[in-house]
Amino acid sequence: VLRARGVVPATIGILDGEVLIGMSPDQLERFAKLGQQCKKVSRRDIAAVVAARQNGATTVSATMLLAHAAGIRVFVTGGIGGVHRGAEATWDVSADLTELGRTPVCVVCAGAKSILDLPKTLEYLETQGVCVAGYCTDDFPAFFTPRSGLPVSCRVDGPEAAASLLDRHYALGVSSGIVLAAPVPDELAAETAGIEEATRTAIAECEAQGVKGQEVTPFLLKRINELTGGESLRANVALVKNNARVGAEVAVALATLQKQPAASRL
Repeated sequence: VLRARGVVPATIGILDGEVLIGMSPDQLERFAKLGQQCKKVSRRDIAAVVAARQNGATTVSATMLLAHAAGIRVFVTGGIGGVHRGAEATWDVSADLTELGRTPVCVVCAGAKSILDLPKTLEYLETQGVCVAGYCTDDFPAFFTPRSGLPVSCRVDGPEAAASLLDRHYALGVSSGIVLAAPVPDELAAETAGIEEATRTAIAECEAQGVKGQEVTPFLLKRINELTGGESLRANVALVKNNARVGAEVAVALATLQKQPAASRL
């Protein structure tokens, strides 16, 4: 998807304590087969995993930090983390949100995962000064489904418009990141009612089993996939491919725009 659009993909991860910005085919295959041997790595965990020469899959927060250090302005993921349901009691808020408030990288995603409290997630992003741009939409996508019923902070229609937003954001020295929210195509979206019902069931099971911390999201996504008979996984694959297409087109448009004289881009 990426190479076909003129983009060189740079998968970010940690293998044997080495931070990799881009992987060879052999490294990618090994990385994909690690399973539980691969730690979930947020910003706080990077140094510890590197020092122990372990393997790690980076979250949005860690990937943003490493991408920024490598000079990468656009990166693609499935969905961002956010404020968990019941956070008023647990204070469970993803480090993705604070990273978006302090690292100037554009994160192309399908919004935030529908297992989260989306209104509180958007409020938190606003507090962090994060631009949430809807890609050809005024409605913040809810990961598996195209529309949450919640508004984005601005809308961009196409890669050139998105590139212009990014170019001005970086030129102005704004230190926060940008969420470029691309909804999964309608024809590939999972049925909202089924996903939401499965989400409520999975959350109840998660609480009953005492699942906490970093284990919550993997548990919920796995259980939702089981409850929907694989429909949520199919939608997940479709949205990642769609995000990759959007991210590639925006990256190419940004590179093209930044080749022009600065004065002509105002």
